[in-house]
Amino acid sequence: MNVIESRRFTAQRAWGALDIATMGEISVRLHWTDKPYEWHVNDGEEVFAVMDGQVRMDFREGEEVRSVLMNVGDIFFASVGTEHVAHPVGEARVLVIEKQGSV
Repeated sequence: MNVIESRRFTAQRAWGALDIATMGEISVRLHWTDKPYEWHVNDGEEVFAVMDGQVRMDFREGEEVRSVLMNVGDIFFASVGTEHVAHPVGEARVLVIEKQGSV
């Protein structure tokens, strides 16, 4: 058993992670960041949950770029092929559940 106080987690660099669990081929990681990620497409599905702070998630639907401002407790699900990028508003901590070794 392990209890993690996500609001206290920090990393040495943006998008640094704490590996929480590997369940079969699925990884669960807590990330700390204060900088945007990069536009990417995962090779599997991804669940992205804001644990602390705010994150603006940009994603493409066809040729259109859409944005949503995510707050603590909000969850973004990226299906296979969803191009997206996360932009924290200040510092943020996010829980990412995805295929192990994914982008």
